[in-house]
Amino acid sequence: MRHFRTTALLGLLILSALGCVENKQSIRAGVAVVDITPPLELQPILGGYGDRMSKPAEGVHDRIFAKALVLKDQGNSFALITADMQSFPPYFKAELVKALAEEGWDGKEIMLLPSHSHSSIEMMSVHIKNNLNIPQIGIFNKDVLVLTIENLKKAILNAQANMQPVKVGTIRKELVGWNRNRREGNLTIDPDLTITRFDRLNNEPLAVLVNWTAHPTFMGPEDMEFSGGWPGHLQRTMEALFDSQVTVFYYNGAEGDQSPVPQIEYGSNWEQAESYGRELGILSWKLAQNIQTKPVYEVHHYTTSISLPELTWHPEFMQTGGAEYGLNEETAAYVINLLFSRTTSSTAVNIGDLMIIGVPGELTAGLGQEIKRKVLGQTDAIYVTIGGLADEWISYILSKEEYEKGGYEASLSFYGPTLGPLVVDRIVDAAISFQLQLLAKN
Repeated sequence: MRHFRTTALLGLLILSALGCVENKQSIRAGVAVVDITPPLELQPILGGYGDRMSKPAEGVHDRIFAKALVLKDQGNSFALITADMQSFPPYFKAELVKALAEEGWDGKEIMLLPSHSHSSIEMMSVHIKNNLNIPQIGIFNKDVLVLTIENLKKAILNAQANMQPVKVGTIRKELVGWNRNRREGNLTIDPDLTITRFDRLNNEPLAVLVNWTAHPTFMGPEDMEFSGGWPGHLQRTMEALFDSQVTVFYYNGAEGDQSPVPQIEYGSNWEQAESYGRELGILSWKLAQNIQTKPVYEVHHYTTSISLPELTWHPEFMQTGGAEYGLNEETAAYVINLLFSRTTSSTAVNIGDLMIIGVPGELTAGLGQEIKRKVLGQTDAIYVTIGGLADEWISYILSKEEYEKGGYEASLSFYGPTLGPLVVDRIVDAAISFQLQLLAKN
């Protein structure tokens, strides 16, 4: 009789658990795409190179876009925005949140991930505190700022208006020969190509996220037309290869010292970018076919605040960044204190097996690998990616050793040698703490 009661109790527990699963609803997702190419009559300038001296763009090689992926479970909402943008300056996200306040959105529910295209909107031209009128830095353009805010708001609201249940799956592959470390003597690369697919419940793909780490820098300062660069070509290639209508999102990683390796040895800058994006897109599309999606019942996200070290500049700054941006010892302190904030934050989101950790600047690959390794080793996460340049650009972020080595990246790191270790420690501690909270809750 006792054996019967034990078996019956076990059966009831199993049935109860199955009932809980059946009662759960899979998360819903909505996607939207908005063309963010500024009209040329607004005199928009291109970001990435001070040598352009804030000359207006001369044309549009290929149009640039913002894409919104809005996710909802029974209690949470989260908006992931990818954009063919160079970077977002400090205070930009606050302006976007202000524009969305009446719609009920909070800054902790939004992550902005620019591709880092060097043929897109100059971030300092949409920096609300940039009153400097220095051509090398980028001259403020209020019309472009207002238009860009409206476009990103539209993307979120359009995605929110078209939600449907989805299943999610992620896959990863190591690629060798597609990126390299551009800092002399440093061979560290991030070879991880991580792809996440969102399927409708009928198994038709709805959206695909692609994470790959490399600068979009085939085009140089002499190329004066708008372009999404190779990430734009990657996204268009993959969307064309899918049988059904699928939106492909690209987000960069810890690309602070990572450059793309050309896949052809000939052609113009434009042709090099197109070849790289097209071939990487074909490879990514093939990989995406192997993803097994499954229901996901919750979307977890968190934001951790980071108090930054004192603002300063590297001893080499005047010979590199200072020279590029037309600064001297007298003007550097004023400019840096005006344009950069004393605090920042890191937002992270868990979607099924995927954890995207947003880093607000150009993190080097070694530090990105350190974050991924520590979070994977101390949490239940299966796939961890770095969302590079997330929400705002706070400068390059290097290890203490790489900062002291100097070079271009170090000269554009404005918080001293402790910035890299501080950011890594805060992000890893926050990820582990959040995972422990989830375990305690469940």
